[in-house]
Amino acid sequence: MNILVTGAAGFIGSHVADRLVADGHMVYGIDNFDPYYDRELKERNLRELQGAELFRFHQTDILDTRALANVFGTAAEADRSIDAVIHLAAKAGVRPSIEDPQAYTKVNVEGTVNLLETMVAADVRDLVFASSSSVYGNTDTVPFREDAWVDYPISPYAATKKACELLCHTYTHLHGLRIAALRFFTVYGPRQRPDLAIAKFTRLIEDGRPIPVYGDGSTQRDYTFIEDTLEGIIGALAWTRDQANGAYDVFNLGESRTVALSELIAILEEVLGKTAVLDRQPMQPGDVNRTWADISRARETFGYDPTTDIEAGIRRYVEWYRANPRPPD
Repeated sequence: MNILVTGAAGFIGSHVADRLVADGHMVYGIDNFDPYYDRELKERNLRELQGAELFRFHQTDILDTRALANVFGTAAEADRSIDAVIHLAAKAGVRPSIEDPQAYTKVNVEGTVNLLETMVAADVRDLVFASSSSVYGNTDTVPFREDAWVDYPISPYAATKKACELLCHTYTHLHGLRIAALRFFTVYGPRQRPDLAIAKFTRLIEDGRPIPVYGDGSTQRDYTFIEDTLEGIIGALAWTRDQANGAYDVFNLGESRTVALSELIAILEEVLGKTAVLDRQPMQPGDVNRTWADISRARETFGYDPTTDIEAGIRRYVEWYRANPRPPD
């Protein structure tokens, strides 16, 4: 297929592009190199794709409707009209969204509408949308099921992701798109964003510097290794292709195991062979107490079956980290 990947220079997006090209698909990658973290890291993410016959990159912002239309048009002119879209571009980060909710709303919501409108105009019907486990907020019912009531997000970032899910459903109803909305659960692995806990803690522990620990260490996350997430994305894309027009569903992509913050630190200490220096800080606004995915829907629908546990995943991340230049703070 010919597939557009938005956010292609990011952590997940670059892995998706790598996988699709390896599988023989033509990939059109777009990214605006948002300055949330160092552009050099994003360019490094694309290094293996540079010069690949099946990859074309456009530095494009999803807020620029004309540029988006040009990407679709360029593909069509090359007799490679886009067949499907994997939409990963967004302003990331729960805590920063509290400081600048207007920017998150504009990029995540308006940008997604721009993409949906461009797809309708180009008669492209298949979309995999990257949502987030953050939409569940602090719900007490665990593990999190896709049919849970998720109208109580606790950060602007989470609210934008829920809004985009609703918009995706609207476009399936109005325009016959076929959309899978994937709720990612704390994806980690090689190329992980430097601000996320595993990347940040690895860097600080390795350097003997204190790591910020918010709360008493009892908060829990369902950590998902990048390769397992990739399998879910590929499976979801295949699912959309098999549906009748106007299909929409939501799927959790997690490991279906919770890991306490204190346990995560202990695993990192063991793998790194160093003791962490803890900088205890209060819980941060917008942070949820726990995430835990019920993955039965994705497993039953397209065979999603994560295989990398947190201990193995951390070892693989640390091996990659030590073999690559360190990201800046």
